[in-house]
Amino acid sequence: MRYLLKNGSLFTEDGFRPADISVADGRIVSIAGGLDAAPGAVTVDLHHAAVFPGFVDVHVHLREPGFSYKETIRTGTRSAARGGYTHVCPMPNLNPVPDSLEALNVQRELIARDGLVHVHPYGAITRGEQGEALADLEGMAPFVAGFSDDGRGVQRGDMMRTAMVEAKRLGKIIAAHCEDNRLLSGGYIHDGTYARAHGHRGICSESEWGQIARDLRLAEETGCAYHACHISTRESVALIREAKGRGVDVTCETGPHYLVFCDKDLQEDGRFKMNPPLRSREDREALLSGLLDGTIDMIATDHAPHSAEEKGRGLENSAMGVVGLETAFAAVYTHLVRPGRLPMPRLVELLHGSAARRFGFGTPLEAGQPADLTVFDLDRPFVVDPERFQTMGRATPFAGMELYGVCRMTMVDGEIVWREEIG
Repeated sequence: MRYLLKNGSLFTEDGFRPADISVADGRIVSIAGGLDAAPGAVTVDLHHAAVFPGFVDVHVHLREPGFSYKETIRTGTRSAARGGYTHVCPMPNLNPVPDSLEALNVQRELIARDGLVHVHPYGAITRGEQGEALADLEGMAPFVAGFSDDGRGVQRGDMMRTAMVEAKRLGKIIAAHCEDNRLLSGGYIHDGTYARAHGHRGICSESEWGQIARDLRLAEETGCAYHACHISTRESVALIREAKGRGVDVTCETGPHYLVFCDKDLQEDGRFKMNPPLRSREDREALLSGLLDGTIDMIATDHAPHSAEEKGRGLENSAMGVVGLETAFAAVYTHLVRPGRLPMPRLVELLHGSAARRFGFGTPLEAGQPADLTVFDLDRPFVVDPERFQTMGRATPFAGMELYGVCRMTMVDGEIVWREEIG
């Protein structure tokens, strides 16, 4: 297909500028003002909406194979498209666990058949994500974004060191779910104000930052490219900031919910339960500081759909995880960019640029590049209604909240995979 995207407001580091975008054969042909449609091209009037490079989410759960009652490749990638994402990286806590090329290929076949955006799976670090024996990293390496035992974490330091040595040899990233199971003590929310006031068992901050400290030492020793997933504590920010200062090859991510909410916002509802949990106000402010000074490299959703029954058991008994692909941009834009706490160029860097450089996918808005882009009406408010989500999951702490920034269109390889007409 050929397209002419008319009357866009193109994002640049220096601000937005009016531009038309010509697309043919999956690529951007030209970006300029006053372009005319090529023969046979479909003209789409963007009505001066903002045009961004397609976002990259390096941490999602698409649940297939094995848990298609929660999500499928089709519904998850449609959710991603509606959120402005053109690249996503699903975690390996699946059935079968992708711990060999044979097992990984089960997932890859589903992706090839049903994926609406670019999908780059992770391979498991250990067999079955059990932490006892190394997975076939070499066999999977050409086909994965990196390696992770997300949802469990690698408990043994010697096993993590072995994995890092092998990942270094293969030129791949270790993306770590950092959680010391010895310190959990049956907790399910942050060990803070809300837990003490309402009689809940808490998860201490050290269960996260203690393992990050371990991994940073191992990454420095082995030279492995290390990525810390969903950091939530002020100690984690400080440790990573210091490690970067001494040259450790480390990047990290946090999620939109950790930037907007803290444990004082908790309610007795499963839609507020995720792992790691919502932390203290002081932790949230440390995360915001980390965004601004470059310590935190990426915003990733940890999109984790569950069934209504699994999320309907209250704060204590519901499954861990919330959905986030369709609200991520709007949540951060509304709560941080519009109030002036985060510059728009920094937000785009957190959603696109850093992940593109670190993981090697995601392309800029330039002539000759793949036409992977997204279009947002930044001035249009909407109320988050989970019943309108494209994902099968409905649990989100943003439910009922008014946000700004509606995704009008997402294009992947020059084809429109999401479009929402507005007014």
